[in-house]
Amino acid sequence: MKYNRNQDSSFWKLARSFLHEYMPLVRNLSDKTVESYRISIKLYLSFINDEKDITNDKVTFNIFTKEYMKDYIVWLKNKNASAKTINLRMTALKSFLKYCSEEDFELRVFYNNACTIKGQKITKNPIEYLKPEATKAILSAFSRDTSKHRRNRMILILMYDSGCRVQEIADLKVSSLHLDVRNPYMTVIGKGRKIRNVPLTNKTVLHLKNYLTEFHEESKDGYLFYSFLDNKPHQLSTDSIALILKRATKIAKEKCDLVPDRVHCHMLRKTKAMDLYKDGVPLPFIMQILGHESMSTTSGFYAFATLEMMSEALNKSHVGTITEEKLWTKSNNIKDLYSLD
Repeated sequence: MKYNRNQDSSFWKLARSFLHEYMPLVRNLSDKTVESYRISIKLYLSFINDEKDITNDKVTFNIFTKEYMKDYIVWLKNKNASAKTINLRMTALKSFLKYCSEEDFELRVFYNNACTIKGQKITKNPIEYLKPEATKAILSAFSRDTSKHRRNRMILILMYDSGCRVQEIADLKVSSLHLDVRNPYMTVIGKGRKIRNVPLTNKTVLHLKNYLTEFHEESKDGYLFYSFLDNKPHQLSTDSIALILKRATKIAKEKCDLVPDRVHCHMLRKTKAMDLYKDGVPLPFIMQILGHESMSTTSGFYAFATLEMMSEALNKSHVGTITEEKLWTKSNNIKDLYSLD
């Protein structure tokens, strides 16, 4: 089906509206999320320009044929894109086309084209998380000798205890903390600018109160974790926090062989989730703490945690229940096995 109405302008008009109005204002999505959608649409246009010889001034919604989108997936694979990346790129295109179809019903055919293309099969691997000894070594890697070390120690403790994403930790402000209440918690701005409250343990609350006394004695505003630049406090970047964890890992590895060579910020988040899961915390609670939108994300992602637990349970159940005697060597037992009686 060819789409002819206002061919030269409708695509660009709707694309700009999708990225500049609908996504940030109506959906209230974060700048990073909007940017990822922009990149996905621009990448598809690059494919159309390079592989289909269609320049931007000739682009219409007719570029969203099923054949073209299948070719696009092959093009991405040839560029060594992973199955997960391909699915993310296609999800962005489908979201854009869905929006367009709601704005103009005649564009429904292109959204239907995209929906008929199945996602790439993703192999789920066991997730990486830290053993308790490794976690303890990393969280205690920095000494209390300097203010910088005390700050770094607090960052790592809070990142683990809360299970927050590194960006969520970087965005925390002093006003995010609610420590003098019956059940202490902190307010976190997560993906898509969604707000959630994360409970804090009593031990972490004590650490935070000491930290606030030292680093925020005068001011109760501003970012919780900061560094000085031009004699002014500035928010710590996610890269700075990742570097802090990298240094802690190097120190901890010298004392504990169970510390992996590479530990990233998200691994602390996974470790916290695993520890909660192993301690019997219900998945709905873990889901809320982590800020997952659906239960399927939580249960699917952490399903592999049960592998270790099941193995331990099976090994325990077999103790004392398996005899050395091979039952099938007895003639009567063989007869019973090959009988309908």
